Amino acid sequence: MPEVLTAVRAPGREAARAFVDERIVPFADAWDKAGRIPEDVLDGIAEAGLWAPFLPPELGGFGLDMVTLGEIHEEVGRGCSSVRSLLTVHTMLSWALLRFGTEAQRHRWGPELASGRVLGAFCLSEPGAGSDTAAITTTATPDGDGWRLDGLKKWTTNGQRADLFLVFAKGPASTIALLVPRDAPGVTVTPIDDILGTRSSMLAEIGFDGVRLGPDALLGPSGFASGMVLTGTLDLGRYSVAAGSVGIIQACADACADYTSKRTVGGTLLKDLPLIQAKLSDMVTDVRAARLLLAEAGRLKDRGDSATIMATWVAKYFASVAAARHASEAVQVHGANGCSGDYPVARFYRDSKVMEIIEGSTEIQRMTIAAEAYRKQVP
Repeated sequence: MPEVLTAVRAPGREAARAFVDERIVPFADAWDKAGRIPEDVLDGIAEAGLWAPFLPPELGGFGLDMVTLGEIHEEVGRGCSSVRSLLTVHTMLSWALLRFGTEAQRHRWGPELASGRVLGAFCLSEPGAGSDTAAITTTATPDGDGWRLDGLKKWTTNGQRADLFLVFAKGPASTIALLVPRDAPGVTVTPIDDILGTRSSMLAEIGFDGVRLGPDALLGPSGFASGMVLTGTLDLGRYSVAAGSVGIIQACADACADYTSKRTVGGTLLKDLPLIQAKLSDMVTDVRAARLLLAEAGRLKDRGDSATIMATWVAKYFASVAAARHASEAVQVHGANGCSGDYPVARFYRDSKVMEIIEGSTEIQRMTIAAEAYRKQVP
């Protein structure tokens, strides 16, 4: 990667939108078919300052607020959910480093993550266990003053390309988090291909066979990682997925407005048909509602208000379900064309289903939101 990849000015929605329209939208379908994002695009993301702009200036970032970060991830999600997924996991690792890393860890990895010279990935899910922290089988065993890591992680976004993994493992007394360089002896990367959606997010299985790590690999105090997963890192990942889901809804509305303004049936433009207008009006309404829910969660994060946890659950639930519904309608509006690779709505349809599963499935979200509602009713 280039030596210097930091933007001169802090990025925002407008800059992200311009970057997405020029560097992502025209090529996203081709990347989807190829199953990966080209290196020059990863470099372009770095040059635009989009990898970890929330990191403080002393670590190479811009100290960007969470509301603006959500807007950036929305714009990227509008262009390509796979690229947004790469931003998500990189953000999760970078935030965890900032929040729980030692000063030495932050200064060792922060500038590398901010500049994009090092790309991060998040290793929690395992075969047969998903993201259930209680069922983790990957082990971290004390080894001298460091650790020995053994196990297997699955569904690791950007696993094929990442340089640094944030790995959650069962320690001597509880779950712990470790920073693991890709080039550490004993680390193996096996690509996962031919998936339903986010096909260019470079998923992989990551194996750890007797990986020896120094004491500086431990992120946060031992025994603290489980709370970090539940209340911090996964919350930020959920926030990014919610933002990406808003982007999908907007992309569906844009694609349908464009298509129906050109396509005719019986000599009448599709856009003049009441049923088509109803579908588009629902997309416009839901994207505005989802965007407002996301902004509320972001503002609470910026204030350090713990209410952001539930606000993010609600935003992700609403946005992901709406994205799946409207992506289905977008395919319907496009008819047989919507089922082909010639129009992006087929990709939106497949990607939107993934949004209902990752970072908390729709079913888990309903249970969590309902539990909060009942909790508030207890005298």
